[in-house]
Amino acid sequence: MLISQIRNADGSATVALREVGGEARTVKGAASVYALALEAADSGKSLADVIAAHGLGDVVDLAKVRDEGRFLPPITHEDPAHVHLTGTGLTHLGSAATRDSMHKKTTEAAEETLTDSMKMFRMGLENGKPKDGEKGVQPEWFYKGNGTQAVAGEQPLVSPSFALDSGEEPEMAGIYVIGKDGAPFRVGFAVSNEFSDHVTERINYLYLAHSKLRQASFGPEIRIGTPPDDIRGTSRIRRGDKVIFEKPFLSGEANMSHTFANLEYHHFKYGLFRQPGDVHVHMFGTATLSFADGIKPEEGDVFEIEVPEFGLALRNPLKIAAEETISIRQL
Repeated sequence: MLISQIRNADGSATVALREVGGEARTVKGAASVYALALEAADSGKSLADVIAAHGLGDVVDLAKVRDEGRFLPPITHEDPAHVHLTGTGLTHLGSAATRDSMHKKTTEAAEETLTDSMKMFRMGLENGKPKDGEKGVQPEWFYKGNGTQAVAGEQPLVSPSFALDSGEEPEMAGIYVIGKDGAPFRVGFAVSNEFSDHVTERINYLYLAHSKLRQASFGPEIRIGTPPDDIRGTSRIRRGDKVIFEKPFLSGEANMSHTFANLEYHHFKYGLFRQPGDVHVHMFGTATLSFADGIKPEEGDVFEIEVPEFGLALRNPLKIAAEETISIRQL
């Protein structure tokens, strides 16, 4: 099942549900996807059972909703400070070569010395898929921001004026809520654009934290349930009426050096991320970047990430923010 949220004129949300390839219908009496998820988590029921109990209502034309720009992020919280946008990298087979070329050391011993990126990737290959009951190696991890940085499909991804690059990262994201007892519950998975500044990251790997403090987009639909092992999609960039970049991308555990369960464990092992009522959007990495192919996105370009099994394509135009004057005032 695919679930999404639509913005109404009065500021409220309509929740829509459909099967892949089917027509969407409203979920009766659902104030939000978040409310449905917490109802399931706190009642011990599955999300599918909670939705079935609510029942389905009117048919919704999601293509029209998309064209009118009325999609919300597929999960929101009334207080965006309680939404955590995070991610992990070097998790996909093939991803190390891209990252390693960005971080190649320029010393004479570079050919004989593994970069930190390659070491991290090798650790995942060796112990990123532990046996049942065992704990695997922890991955790279980064923070992107809170819910103020979550952008709905069709809305602009805004790059700060000081950014050196404004590049896409097509990824799968796990969507989670934390139940009243502090237990994490997975709502499902969504396509995401883990928007990043790859030029800043390339200057020095210690700038990775800076490069990730950018907006992110995910959705417009969440696929409820376990994802396929082999996920195949397309990432493209449109400039006007031309496609300036198009490449397939792979995800799912068949194409990863870590299991989703291992990545989830190493995020939620921190009590900080198990606060009742919070929402987490955790992005799982990619092996496909237009940056690696020498593409430099420009304002007005449209990022488009499409995986048919996960619903409508995620599309976002690029916007560059105006320069700001930051003034620190003494109290």
